[in-house]
Amino acid sequence: MSSRADATTVRPPRIVSIDALRGLVILLMLVDHSREFFFLHAQVADPMDLRTTAPALVATRLAAHLCAPVFVALTGLAAWLYAAPRGGQKAASAFLAKRGLFLVALEWTVVNFAWTFDVTPATVFLQVIWAIGLSMIALAALVHLPRAALVAVGLVILLGHNLLDPVSIAQGQPGHDLWAILHDRGFIDLPWGGRARTSYPVLPWIGVIALGYAIGPWFARDVAPVWRRRRLLTTGLAMLTGFVTLRLVNGYGEPVPWQASDDALVTALGFLNLTKYPPSADFLLLTLGLGAGLLAGLEALPRRPAAILAVFGGAPLFFYLLHLYLLHAGNRVVAAAIGRDGLVSVPAVGWLWLIAAAVAVPCWFACRRFAAAKRASDAWWLRYL
Repeated sequence: MSSRADATTVRPPRIVSIDALRGLVILLMLVDHSREFFFLHAQVADPMDLRTTAPALVATRLAAHLCAPVFVALTGLAAWLYAAPRGGQKAASAFLAKRGLFLVALEWTVVNFAWTFDVTPATVFLQVIWAIGLSMIALAALVHLPRAALVAVGLVILLGHNLLDPVSIAQGQPGHDLWAILHDRGFIDLPWGGRARTSYPVLPWIGVIALGYAIGPWFARDVAPVWRRRRLLTTGLAMLTGFVTLRLVNGYGEPVPWQASDDALVTALGFLNLTKYPPSADFLLLTLGLGAGLLAGLEALPRRPAAILAVFGGAPLFFYLLHLYLLHAGNRVVAAAIGRDGLVSVPAVGWLWLIAAAVAVPCWFACRRFAAAKRASDAWWLRYL
């Protein structure tokens, strides 16, 4: 009984604004993944080709850019919040290493099956869960640095990794596989004859998760919310200023330059059309700057709407797995019902938002039920979900 009580007292209360921001970006991710499953006739490149991509589709994809950077940064922040009442760096390091390995294994198995419904796919796609897992393993080592050094490492990676863009190692050459994992999106040959696609090169995400962990003390219990919001807004404004400055220079920070057009909308979309794989410095400055501002705003949001969003953000990994299976299975059911082989593609972007809304409703109730069960349980393995 005493061990159960100790486990309960050490469990920190959840911060509604953090879960609400997770919930917001989760919903944007849901729309983007609806596009992946239901808009097969109009898949987009990275960055998007504005000459062939409709503005509505461009805007839908741009909104989803917010998801991965915010989620990775909040993963770092959550690691600090987990470790602070449990012994600090040592507790953080152990938890990050174990959960990181768990996420890597999850990407190779449960997540990939959700995308393909194939137990032996020719290509295994290593995407955001893989990147978060490897970033957590890297952070398990980095948390032992002094906080100032951790911030410096995070900023150097975030702002400086584009200096490595010219480095390329051909497939079959020594170091290719490691470089594909770290920075140069590519394919890795697997021993059983298949291959893996490193869709999310991990180096920039290590910088993001390090900075997320470093802002953890802003969320300590003795920190005044007004001071925290001011710091978040200042940080967000600084990042957005850095983005605009680098983008106007149109040189370093983004591999694909923007061009002015006679059409103001095309010019604006081109200015925001940034590289995600791996995320450029401009991409991260823009999305993390917006994320910091949104987090500050959500702290001031009335509790009821924030709590609705927080239901999604309170069980993010559960939601991630659930929504992928619902989208894929739903598409297959529709295809079978109309007698079509393969997946079904809807005709307009508006349908994607409707599909996402339809999937979000049952996911909300499922997430609420799962989060309640997780809070009531002392099972150690539930901490990893």
